[in-house]
Amino acid sequence: MHKFHIPVLGLGFSIDTPLKVAKYGISSVVSIVDDELIERMRQYHSQQQGEPYVPIAKKSHDSRARRITCYLDTLARIVERDFEAMKQLPFKEGNDLCRYFELLPDNSQLKQGYELMMEYPDAERKTIFQNILRKRMELGAIDVNIMAKVDRMSPEKEAAFGSEENSDALTALRGFAKSRLSSSVVLSAGMNPRLYSYLEKFEDFFPDEDNVLKKKIILKVSDFRSAFIQAKFLAKKGLWVSEFRVESGLNCGGHAFATDGYLLGPILEEFKQMKTQMNTELLALYRTGLSEKGLNSDCSPQQKLSVQGGIGTAQENEFLLKNYQLDSTGWGSPFLLVPEATNVDEATLSKLAEADEHSFYLSNSSPLGVLFNNFKSAGIDAERLERIRKGRPGSPCTKKYLCSNTEFTAEPICTASRAYQNLKIKELKAQELSNEEFERQFDKITEKVCLCEGLCSSTYQKIGILKPKESKAVAICPGPNLAYFSRTYSLDEMVSHIYGRINLMEEVRRPNVLIKELDLYVKYLQEAVNLLVVDFNSKKQLQLNKFKTHLLEGIAYYRNLFGEFSDEVRSFKDQIHNPLTFAETTLLGLTI
Repeated sequence: MHKFHIPVLGLGFSIDTPLKVAKYGISSVVSIVDDELIERMRQYHSQQQGEPYVPIAKKSHDSRARRITCYLDTLARIVERDFEAMKQLPFKEGNDLCRYFELLPDNSQLKQGYELMMEYPDAERKTIFQNILRKRMELGAIDVNIMAKVDRMSPEKEAAFGSEENSDALTALRGFAKSRLSSSVVLSAGMNPRLYSYLEKFEDFFPDEDNVLKKKIILKVSDFRSAFIQAKFLAKKGLWVSEFRVESGLNCGGHAFATDGYLLGPILEEFKQMKTQMNTELLALYRTGLSEKGLNSDCSPQQKLSVQGGIGTAQENEFLLKNYQLDSTGWGSPFLLVPEATNVDEATLSKLAEADEHSFYLSNSSPLGVLFNNFKSAGIDAERLERIRKGRPGSPCTKKYLCSNTEFTAEPICTASRAYQNLKIKELKAQELSNEEFERQFDKITEKVCLCEGLCSSTYQKIGILKPKESKAVAICPGPNLAYFSRTYSLDEMVSHIYGRINLMEEVRRPNVLIKELDLYVKYLQEAVNLLVVDFNSKKQLQLNKFKTHLLEGIAYYRNLFGEFSDEVRSFKDQIHNPLTFAETTLLGLTI
């Protein structure tokens, strides 16, 4: 129904977003990493709905997968019930039924039909018209996200599952696969062959007798080559990638996976140019894979393409959709300022609304060792500094989802944990470094924060289920685009902004989405070059030179692209010409 979706937002910020938007036909994505959060949210929503709640104990059989399944089934049940109740409402302006249609894009046939019906004079024919509209209404999808590389092996031994099926990512997939949902799993953060192969164990990922996929696969990717490699790996197993979700490497929220200087425009252009060829090759592999499993191999499933990361205006949104022949766009960070749709506590929400460009930065605070978008006013950093001041750096580690370091211990521990940081600082002290070098290394060690707790705290506080001894420190990871949104918004306002019915940025000076990403990449390269001077590495030097070349090629692509659209996107040209020249001059003057 809609041409946009709400991507996953941290652990808790979009954990129950489907309950708020799916009945209006808006799709959103839920993180299924944290089964503790999931279990508490199931209890909360069951009680809110007056439904019985039977706890699933942490140490019970296959508890992680069962918790995820039960929560997803709870979401589906509530959404379906709300949707059916909404469909029974009369078409009366101001109620939820009318709101469903009014939120739709203006060029939607369903919305146009609704507007005609509301003006129709004949009561009997109007009723027939209304029934047709009700039948054509669709729910937004309740999709789930699994970070493929966050795949800790559980220490628990399950009798029913081999140890290779007991990792965090595999149990999360099992939880989704066994749920009643008919939706998609969004696989992000790179390829995990063990996880991808595990998809084969669940029949819902294969076409049924009507060639319908009950559960679909979406790959969140940052370049064409890796997307194609992953899709071929799956196609050979008879598994179809229903959507490639391209995300900007740096102009996004959450973890930032910088590409080798490949910009969003050239990446999308490659997808557009190669789409037919890729689809043909994948379809041949897919049909062979199905045939080898004794399944019907005549199907030709749809394959969509979408993009997300830093989109901020209706004009940008429409340009990307049309020029790159996209099926959808993702709007993530702006929805953090929509209390109706996401979970942000009042204190953090107020700070986000007042934030500017300097409030958001790339950090090394993630225990995953991947760059992480950070918010300067987030409480988690204040808590981190206070612990250092008290001589107790690091966080208590209770959930252990990001435990991957075996530098000092046989069992993996988290680099944000007090245990790891104490051991690492002890090693540092033994090296007899200069004060300046010691401080630099110390800051590098203690920059890590506990995301497992920090990305849930805001949700607990907003809905009132924070436990007495739990930290109130919030970790939040918006993309830099949030700087240009200056207050909180209603769902209607944000959706209307996306579709160009209103402009929430009429008085705001903001760089074009493609220029903003280029600027982020140039700054990223400049910082990488500065680090290279301190710690020279010939391999890294070669890599950075390739990075620079790709950026210059991207600039040339944008010059050519917007030269072709001189009349259609005149305002884009005004936003783009001078910044492109400035970026090019900066890069040409950068010696690596």
